[in-house]
Amino acid sequence: MIDLRSDTFTKPTPAMLEAMLQAEVGDDVFGEDPTVNALEEKTAHLFGMEAALFCPSGTMTNQIAIKCHTQPGDEVICEKTSHVYIYEGGGIAFNSGCQVQAIAGDRGRITADQVLYAINALDIHKPPTTLVSLENTANRGGGSCYDWAELLKIRELCTNQGLNFHLDGARLWNAMIAKKQTPLQYGQLFDSISVCLSKGLGTPVGSVLLGKSDFIKKARRMRKIFGGGMRQAGYLAAAGIYSIDHHVGRLQFDHDHAQQLADTLNKNKYIAAVLPVETNIVIGEIVSDFSAVQFTDFLRTRNILGMPIALQQVRFVTHLGINADMMSETLHAIEQMK
Repeated sequence: MIDLRSDTFTKPTPAMLEAMLQAEVGDDVFGEDPTVNALEEKTAHLFGMEAALFCPSGTMTNQIAIKCHTQPGDEVICEKTSHVYIYEGGGIAFNSGCQVQAIAGDRGRITADQVLYAINALDIHKPPTTLVSLENTANRGGGSCYDWAELLKIRELCTNQGLNFHLDGARLWNAMIAKKQTPLQYGQLFDSISVCLSKGLGTPVGSVLLGKSDFIKKARRMRKIFGGGMRQAGYLAAAGIYSIDHHVGRLQFDHDHAQQLADTLNKNKYIAAVLPVETNIVIGEIVSDFSAVQFTDFLRTRNILGMPIALQQVRFVTHLGINADMMSETLHAIEQMK
């Protein structure tokens, strides 16, 4: 199967597996796993942040961050299709006792003006706004990237309003490659950042939460409460170290494949439009008398997997497990649809 449903379907490369087998491990709950410690120190240094925490998933790093930044009864501002709001099981309400001010953005991105308008005034009838959470790249926006100038404006607004500023960077590595940005730039901008290792970078498990030392100390306790304390996690952390050292630069190949796919989809009679492609996610709008399920069902007969994400929307995600021959086969199948 050529699996384009998500970049979560990547598998470790032989070299990554070898690095995992060679890992020195200990008990991470006791802080004694040297490879986990090395991964946390490495990512903190890359982003110029004081400390880091290795967790099983990006959902956990996001939910821990929200919990540490808020009090029950607070309000969190985010875009209405953001992962923290629609794909984390209602965790903001369940874990943190907060409600959400969900803003309709442009392909998953919100502006400083929208944030300013959404901040609640001091009023006993309204929850206090305490946190702004952004997602870069924006999954449901087709892998769209924030404009750097807009990020600076939102940062300034959060500082002036006394708001915490969190980044769900599940595909931040893709954004940095596409926009020629650096981890240090992001580390200077956000109070906390979640970066995923198991999507474009191809590790089997794991995300890292970054922030100040006091914040990460609190986050470590929250990880334990959430059940995220792992023992000999160095085998997984070794994969993370390998991926940062060897797989970041190759993300451009995934972006190139995504653009090829978008170009071919745009010529298909069942596709009404394709969202602009900036990174590795391609979202196609299906014509009204057809459906996303019908589109993906045809491709499945050719051993190609896409994901219907709405009645008239189909998503494809390019990744480490898709080579040039697989992409050529996919493009040919789409061209043959009659």
